[in-house]
Amino acid sequence: MDIDPSTARSLHHTLAAEQRRGRVPSLAAGLVRDGALLWADAVGTVDGRPGGVPADPDTQYRMGSITKTFVAVAVLRLRDAGRLDLDDRFEQHVPGTRLGGVTIAQLLSHGGGVQAETNGPWWERTPGGGWDELVGSAVAQRFRAGRRFHYTNVGFAALGQLVARAHGVDWFEVVRRDLLDPLGMTRTTTRPAARSAPGLAVHPFADVLLPEPEHDAGAMAPAGQLWTTVGDLARWAAFTAGDTAGVLAADTLAEMVEPHTVADEPGQPWTTAHGLGFQVWNVEGRRYAGHGGSMPGFLAGLRVDLETGDGAVVLVNATSGVAPVALAARLLGELAEQAPKPVEPWHAAGDASVLDLVGTWHWGPTVTVARAVGEHLVLGEPGQARGSRFAAAGPDGWVGLDGYYAGEPLRVVRRADGSPSHLDLASFRFTRTPYDPEADVPGGVHDEGWR
Repeated sequence: MDIDPSTARSLHHTLAAEQRRGRVPSLAAGLVRDGALLWADAVGTVDGRPGGVPADPDTQYRMGSITKTFVAVAVLRLRDAGRLDLDDRFEQHVPGTRLGGVTIAQLLSHGGGVQAETNGPWWERTPGGGWDELVGSAVAQRFRAGRRFHYTNVGFAALGQLVARAHGVDWFEVVRRDLLDPLGMTRTTTRPAARSAPGLAVHPFADVLLPEPEHDAGAMAPAGQLWTTVGDLARWAAFTAGDTAGVLAADTLAEMVEPHTVADEPGQPWTTAHGLGFQVWNVEGRRYAGHGGSMPGFLAGLRVDLETGDGAVVLVNATSGVAPVALAARLLGELAEQAPKPVEPWHAAGDASVLDLVGTWHWGPTVTVARAVGEHLVLGEPGQARGSRFAAAGPDGWVGLDGYYAGEPLRVVRRADGSPSHLDLASFRFTRTPYDPEADVPGGVHDEGWR
């Protein structure tokens, strides 16, 4: 679909105002809907000077830590292929480090307590060495593994090494071959190629610029090396929204964007967590996934609404001045307000075979309503108390999808005539009347009944 011209003008104004407010040389952004780039724009000049080269959506910028999401997908593909388990200790696959018993899942979710940065000079501004040099500098754990969230760039350098050793080639070769090429992301590289923006710092008290260094980060490259364009990063946003083109199983992607480790900040509500390589945001009950990125001279943001699939990407060539993930959220908000996603009409496409399961059930004296919604059986209201959706799992079998009963089995127990007697849900009995004495209630029902 094409975006309305008035909406495009409004979005452009938002970019232009943010570029001026943040005093950044250039800013490029895009919006994704239904797996396609819906809108893309750029403001400013790549060198930050009047009359300079205008930025455009095909200008390359460094994506920084969004690189970690690609490394994470490469790791999960190994898991899905049976090559590793997320509960494996890192040293089982890459021996000879001081990471001890940190698991692969803990590294992916920043829950391993591994130190944030290297022990050497500021790695983002100095050429990087090899893996042996990195781990030879006494990589340490700051916290007990599994205790808390502690963001670690070093941890993703380790995961990049794991991917490389598993495949016998450089980590980026794996990412290029298995992810970028199948997804058509031809403008994503490890170093600037063709049309690219230079990394710049803007003086905080004067309108002058300082070029930032550009180099190969070596063993630290998996933490933030990749360069990309709006078009390519928009394709990755569509991937995050579920359009994986067969590169990753849907269930695996869902696992990656679940909150695994909460990013707890004293005095602040819990709104941010990390999944397996992805950041996850909870904004007034609505879930978003993606990642932010920053390197000297560059800022980047990727954010996807997991309910609608709409996504936003932002790329900036400045060390500071703009909060790209927050700007991505604003762009998504404008899109939702000015060009809401079309509402699909309701159709009677339900399954009449489950009608004998819907209606009122009782867990003891507590009333619960069962509904058939699409392909799911829903008990109560998901997100409230123990409300949950259930997916069919064989004849008269169901499995919980969310809430308290996620992963738990539900079995329909029938009478001799085939009518439902009760529901056996994780050992609990749901009966048509409160404590139905005919429904095999554990502990029995008092002989005198209700009185």
